[in-house]
Amino acid sequence: MRKMNVAIVGATGAVGTQMIKMLENSSLPLGTVKFLASKRSAGKQLSFKGETQTIEELVPDSFDQIDLALFSAGGGISAKFAPEAVKRGAVVVDNTSHFRMDPTVPLVVPEVNPEALREHHGIIANPNCSTIQMMVALEPIRQALGLKRVIVSTYQAVSGAGNLAIEELAQQTRDFAAEKPLAEWEASILPASGDKKHYPLAFNALPQIDVFAEGGYTNEEWKMINETKKIMGDDTIKVSATCVRIPVMSGHSESVYIETEKTATVAEIQELIANAPGAVLEDDPSQQIYPQALNSVGKKETFVGRIRKDPDEETGVHLWVVSDNLLKGAAWNSVQIAETMYEMNLFE
Repeated sequence: MRKMNVAIVGATGAVGTQMIKMLENSSLPLGTVKFLASKRSAGKQLSFKGETQTIEELVPDSFDQIDLALFSAGGGISAKFAPEAVKRGAVVVDNTSHFRMDPTVPLVVPEVNPEALREHHGIIANPNCSTIQMMVALEPIRQALGLKRVIVSTYQAVSGAGNLAIEELAQQTRDFAAEKPLAEWEASILPASGDKKHYPLAFNALPQIDVFAEGGYTNEEWKMINETKKIMGDDTIKVSATCVRIPVMSGHSESVYIETEKTATVAEIQELIANAPGAVLEDDPSQQIYPQALNSVGKKETFVGRIRKDPDEETGVHLWVVSDNLLKGAAWNSVQIAETMYEMNLFE
């Protein structure tokens, strides 16, 4: 069994550190594992399988002799260095949005469309975190009943905005506990670091993730709309999204309303979820059992509950979907893509 040399780009970030953990327990036959980051982080040390490794500065030659490169360092970095990695023979799994809607780049959730991996030309895109967990929950329903419409409202954790946003929320929480006036709370990152205004997230809900774009939707909402259609290979599915940031550290939650082509009972839909790869059914209202963000942290699965029929639409169904956004929503899905490719003999 040939060993694979792997590079993690953005190794010090919120997702990069989780990629390291996922790789430590991966089924991939690992050879050399290289941690890459900016010049500012080069020289720092991280642990991998009990051994200390030094972070290297990211340069084009970093990918010499690398078989697999996991990217999570921002779209600009991916745009510049992913082609360099491919040029040197590596397969890139990119966790940024840069390549997702490129028609030549597969956008993959392994439980949903693994066959798309066969069409890659060196780069595979990891979908948006909120899209991934919704796909895991909806694909078994789509396969059995068909899917006409999706309306999703997300309740997204601050870790999706990175380490600085996590630190800012923690400081705002301390400011609240210290009874500091709201005007004195530091808010320089959310709802979008590149936008004109910033607001506190602590004890708040911000109905904006990323900047506003066409039609009054944010980029995050357009990602969910467009990525759903690409992953499921069906442009006829009607999709709409409202994405909200809430003061939860990790674990995205989603209220999802769907309309199917065929009707089914709640019990039948529960069975579909219970038997679906990557999904866990947590749905017993009589015992107050339902998915919770706090319980999802550190787990690879997507949790589904609160399944109920719409009272006015025969084919309408409501679901509550929760997953660890740093794992299934990012790091684990990336490593899982690589593992799936290895199982499919797609590494040369």
